[in-house]
Amino acid sequence: MKSITIQGTKRESVGKKSTKALRDAELVPCVVYGGAETLNFSAEERAFKGLVYTPEAHTVSIEVDGQTIPAVLQDIQFHPITDKILHADFYQLADDKPVVMEVPVRITGRAKGVVSGGAMRQTYRKLKLKALPANLPDEIVVDVTPLKIGNKLYVGDIKTNNFTFMHPDNAVVVAVKMSRTAMKGGAAVEDDEEETAAEGEAPEAEATSAE
Repeated sequence: MKSITIQGTKRESVGKKSTKALRDAELVPCVVYGGAETLNFSAEERAFKGLVYTPEAHTVSIEVDGQTIPAVLQDIQFHPITDKILHADFYQLADDKPVVMEVPVRITGRAKGVVSGGAMRQTYRKLKLKALPANLPDEIVVDVTPLKIGNKLYVGDIKTNNFTFMHPDNAVVVAVKMSRTAMKGGAAVEDDEEETAAEGEAPEAEATSAE
């Protein structure tokens, strides 16, 4: 998985006054859990641009006072009106400790149901999974080509490689729904017609003999 670097400064005081002063200076109060000691630090808000304002997933290298700490973002708080970052929580990575994080879902292929006029609905843009740091994937790729109208792709349908999803197997990731266009075109019976045609030309033969 890709990593970005955030340079920070250790916080000696964590009170409300010091926190407000940091925010007034356009700095973000941060904390790193999971290590031998909890680390409180601050970083420039612009340092989060490549981590927060992107659909991609990243690990983070936090550089504070000559120390580099590998971590993942666990939680981030925004101001309800200005959307400024108010606080960020990180979790320190260790090679032998699984970590939980969200990874983007990338759709490939064109669903058969969409070709027939149906509409695809993607329920999850990201999926939460658990893995050792070395096994964290950059993205989850799902091929929707086989999906017909009415079909759904569940979390349990996705193959995993050294990681575990934190969602139930019956959680729907993608579904192909009936649309007005498909209804007008009679696509609702498309699957039945395809199956009948696959069995041969029996219906036409019967019509000929009847004459």
